[in-house]
Amino acid sequence: MKDRRKEIRNRIAKRKKMSGTRPSGFTPPIYDEEKYGFERLPAYEGTPSDLDHPLFKKEVFYFKILAALCLFLITAVLFKHPSEKLDAARNFVSNTMETEMQFAAISNWYEETFGKPIAFLPPDTGKSEQAEKTIANTEYALPASGRIMEPFEVNGEGIMIETGLGSKVEAVNEGIVIFAGVKEQLGKTVIIQHYDKSESWYGGLERVDVLLYDPVSKGKSIGTVAPSEDASKGSFYLAIKKDDIFIDPNKVISFE
Repeated sequence: MKDRRKEIRNRIAKRKKMSGTRPSGFTPPIYDEEKYGFERLPAYEGTPSDLDHPLFKKEVFYFKILAALCLFLITAVLFKHPSEKLDAARNFVSNTMETEMQFAAISNWYEETFGKPIAFLPPDTGKSEQAEKTIANTEYALPASGRIMEPFEVNGEGIMIETGLGSKVEAVNEGIVIFAGVKEQLGKTVIIQHYDKSESWYGGLERVDVLLYDPVSKGKSIGTVAPSEDASKGSFYLAIKKDDIFIDPNKVISFE
């Protein structure tokens, strides 16, 4: 301990000697650590670039939270206030939230612009020329061999197709799955959004073999048909939608 104190005294004396070579009136600082016999701990001072990084600014983080909260409160007031003057704003918000994202169209645009599809597209799916044509000229694949047991005129939205027991249902064209689950009156259903922004609906399935946002190619199996009451045959529902209007699948797909 004595040697340690002696070393510190020598260091202080050395500084005093060096002060003779510096301007008059300048005295080297003696830190409290040295005064009481301890080593001075090095202090870390971050560079301006480190301290100014946006991820470490609490003000920016708090501002984002405040902005999100204000947006939430404004939306809540917008829908709770009975004023008719706010109808236009309410309709705009409602339409924006209810509009389906055109995943397939965006994916196709990405492929055209950058050349290679992004991760959620199938790596072996080539660019389809049919995806750029209108629905009238689109070549749809037959989803399953069978006959039409309920025509389009019955409900104006889709048709019922009778098939063999346990038949697989295949995608009529390439696209992305935007719904895979249970729909009221249709049962287990798969909805595929195609690159021309049309949709194909497959309902009344026994089993669904795809997941939400799965990319599918034309002819890919997406599920199996449900059995009939006597378990001798199978059936499923098919609908095609374009610009929010259902069209007769029998006009674009040959079931003969």
